[in-house]
Amino acid sequence: MSEWKARRFWKTVSTRQVEGGHEVVLDDRALKTPGKLPLILPTAALAEALAEEWQAQGDLIQPQTMPLTRAANSAIERVSTQFAAIADMLAEYGGTDLLCYRATAPARLIALQADSWDPLLDWARADLGVDLKVTQGVIPLAQDRGDLARLRALLNDFDVFGLTALHDLVTLPGSLILGLAVVRGHLDADRSFALSRIDEEFQAAQWGRDAEADQAAEARRVSMNSAERLWRLSRAG
Repeated sequence: MSEWKARRFWKTVSTRQVEGGHEVVLDDRALKTPGKLPLILPTAALAEALAEEWQAQGDLIQPQTMPLTRAANSAIERVSTQFAAIADMLAEYGGTDLLCYRATAPARLIALQADSWDPLLDWARADLGVDLKVTQGVIPLAQDRGDLARLRALLNDFDVFGLTALHDLVTLPGSLILGLAVVRGHLDADRSFALSRIDEEFQAAQWGRDAEADQAAEARRVSMNSAERLWRLSRAG
């Protein structure tokens, strides 16, 4: 027996302003989350982007081709109900930030990490007010508690859509500093992704590429770009 798949049931897709924001309308039916909650979006730009995802669907609905819709569902159903816990989890990346853990050898990789990552830590010091320490190797390094508290406090200023976007921008590269650099406009997602891949690209240059690993990395890059787009659209206008 073939697996059941949801089929397109609408002809037209539009958006409209409602109390609290904007929504997507399929024919005359307002789009809802999978849990049947109202899918209210903070900006017209984000609503239009979701509408484009739904308009682009063929006879069969392909959720994997609608990253913004999936993210909006997550913001409303998950992040809104677990905001503090998710913010706490993301803040913990500051204590184990990728940029703070450096190679012990070879010298070329050590220098490459310093040239690539030290400017980000300088930016964090100037823009975020945190002075994260650097170590070599993987033994856990205790960061200043005041710095970690400042990083956690920054996350209180996010709304649910912003925190949803930040989630992928932090967890995929493994760095709170890289994620915050993207949402503050210091980097774009592609540059953040490249900076998170210093070790992997160095090893690939030495030993050759792995097609499966490259495919997984490309999926992370695409997801980070989608998260950056969610961030910008949720603040447009």
